[in-house]
Amino acid sequence: MSARRDATSAPHGHCLAALPNLFGMKQVVVVGAGFAGFNAARGFAAEQSLQVTVIDRRNYHLFQPLLYQVATAGLSPADIATPIRSLLSRQANARVLRGEVHDVDLGARLVRTDAGDFHYDRLVLACGSRHSYFGHEDWEPFAPGLKTIEQATEIRRRVLNAFEEAEKETDPRRQRALLTFAIVGGGPTGVELAGAIGEMSRFTLARDFRHIDPKLARIVLIEAAPRILPALAPDLASRAVRDLESLGVQVWTHSAVTKVDAGGVEIGGERIEARTVLWAAGVRAEELSAHLGVQLVKGGRVPVGGDLSLPGHSEVFVTGDQAAARDERGEELPALAPVALQQGRFVARQILRDLRGEPRETFHYVDRGVLATIGRSRAVGQIRNVHVRGLLAWLVWLFVHIYYLVGFRNRVLVVIQWAWSYFRFRRGARLIVDKEWRFYAAEPSAAARRSPNDLDGSAPRVMTASESQKPD
Repeated sequence: MSARRDATSAPHGHCLAALPNLFGMKQVVVVGAGFAGFNAARGFAAEQSLQVTVIDRRNYHLFQPLLYQVATAGLSPADIATPIRSLLSRQANARVLRGEVHDVDLGARLVRTDAGDFHYDRLVLACGSRHSYFGHEDWEPFAPGLKTIEQATEIRRRVLNAFEEAEKETDPRRQRALLTFAIVGGGPTGVELAGAIGEMSRFTLARDFRHIDPKLARIVLIEAAPRILPALAPDLASRAVRDLESLGVQVWTHSAVTKVDAGGVEIGGERIEARTVLWAAGVRAEELSAHLGVQLVKGGRVPVGGDLSLPGHSEVFVTGDQAAARDERGEELPALAPVALQQGRFVARQILRDLRGEPRETFHYVDRGVLATIGRSRAVGQIRNVHVRGLLAWLVWLFVHIYYLVGFRNRVLVVIQWAWSYFRFRRGARLIVDKEWRFYAAEPSAAARRSPNDLDGSAPRVMTASESQKPD
């Protein structure tokens, strides 16, 4: 997505919703229905003087913290995604449109999309983020990130396919490479992915193969910083390392990746031969941020005022991963789901205060703690000054995630699925599915059309549009 300030250079598209103040109602446009956008839209439910338009390129709200469970065959996509229309179906003043935002004309107060131009009196930008390769986007074919359902099913395909290919392989060297998994990034996503793959290889798949022993799979978690989980206290990070090692995960710190290809990763002069490389090393804001007329900060995030408004445009709010909001100490708030959720609710309150002629407040993030799960009954967490670990931390993590899942059906399904996996060491969504998943997709070269698990150092195949429509 992109945004331009020049109204004359932007295409006008259709006339849908271009008229301002329909029937005297103030128009609020929300771009993105993630944690920030969805909670902002829901905050206007009781205000009938507002017409709320929610625009998202997808038709569902995704619970991203559990994407790694889809990627490691613990849950299916439908367990963590709910249609936006059904979530807002009882909100009379809200309409939902599936579309792509091309431009934002700040002067004319128009959002330009492939569905037409939309006038706004207040605009909430909650476009989220994508994973970042820090200038090495050419690594993406070899190391998918984890931000979308398409990417989660692609990771699931690669992980499961690696075991399938290893079962057929007779060359020991090539078999070892197939059974080596490298995860780049030691934050919560990387830790959860590494722990889930370790647990799956040692318990779930251990009885399913005859030629190979899945328990011998090598999993390497690579982190450039001195330790993993930097948001947690050092003693919790050390506990996480021990828990990972008990699942067969090797943790490499002080290890900055310098190259990724179809054969593995390089760390300086050292190379890890791994046919499956996964990326969890960083995120950047969506491209819309780059055209809002402000100097962006690290990760392409938009600096905002204390009320989360865009400098020079008090009618525009930027929230979630897209916003570079700061706490009372001046430190930038992390790109986490709880931050986005609180910001979405806060912005809704400020717009309602505008309607009542009341002054705006300053956003204060309430930190309720950080939790990371490592596997069955293994987790670490920090809730303010309280450190939790082991089974207690895992139960807290389980309760928090189920509580924040949107929709009663999703909660019930997740509880049933997890209970089954916990007591039987089974995973139910072990499907190998081909889909288009890349953020940085380009015209596929001849090398890119080959299989991701080819052992000749070639790039993975890029699915065509028709192939990408296969069902889950």
